[in-house]
Amino acid sequence: MSVQHIPGLIQAEVESVLFAPIKRATSVQGGDISEALKIELEDGQAFFLKFHKGNLNASKSIFTQEAKGLNTLRSVNTSLVIPEVISHNNSYLLLEYFEEEKQGNDFQFGVDIAKLHKSSNELFGFSEDNYIGSIDQSNRYHADWLEFFIRERIEPLANKAMEGGLLSNKYSRIFERVFNYTYVIFPDEPPALLHGDLWSGNYLFTKQGQAAIFDPAVYYGHREMELAMTTLFGGFNPAFYDGYQTEYPLQTGWEERQKLCQLYPLLVHALLFGGNYVQQSKALLDRFF
Repeated sequence: MSVQHIPGLIQAEVESVLFAPIKRATSVQGGDISEALKIELEDGQAFFLKFHKGNLNASKSIFTQEAKGLNTLRSVNTSLVIPEVISHNNSYLLLEYFEEEKQGNDFQFGVDIAKLHKSSNELFGFSEDNYIGSIDQSNRYHADWLEFFIRERIEPLANKAMEGGLLSNKYSRIFERVFNYTYVIFPDEPPALLHGDLWSGNYLFTKQGQAAIFDPAVYYGHREMELAMTTLFGGFNPAFYDGYQTEYPLQTGWEERQKLCQLYPLLVHALLFGGNYVQQSKALLDRFF
């Protein structure tokens, strides 16, 4: 029997993986590019299922890369709750399901993100390119953070925005001119394992009070990128930052560098949604470049 909201081929594959028919599917508040559902079996087991909305190109490996990101985060020893990947292909992703609690241990959440950031790598980048939302995210390895930041984060998105007419072509000539300036901005730190898209919509507290994180855009980067993202789009509880600073104190001046770090997620949102995000991106580009 078909279940409302779930495409037939996806339902058949999920039921094959779970060895049981889906009894009920309930919409869950999710992102803008995927349909998100809580699915339940006859015996009461629940899982989280998401699949592409509309005509989004299913040949993109968004779910495959998301699964790899989740498994990478799960490999680090923290008390963060990372959903187990049950099954996936380019059309759907089936995960462990968590019941959400409105409040939890924000201080410990900060401690655990700091512990995550202590997981390092020789180079900045990641073993594969992946996605932030539906935007391609280039993760070519670099030994230097600023080289990675400019070449793999700012330039690709600024170029896309210029090609789409969101930004003027003047920005195509400015990066080389200011490259030396940016070298004196960031402190020298080892690459940190980042969730990569850590905003208020990509975590919840479980019934046990632990923080669960999901929808990653994983790479090894400068940890200030992660902290800057947390202050956008709603922000986090102050206790989160207290916990982080207790475990892995940020270096002096991180508040001033925050705006530069926010340029990347703002460019992502400018490309996805346009509107005021374009104006915010222009303002930051003009300020720093």
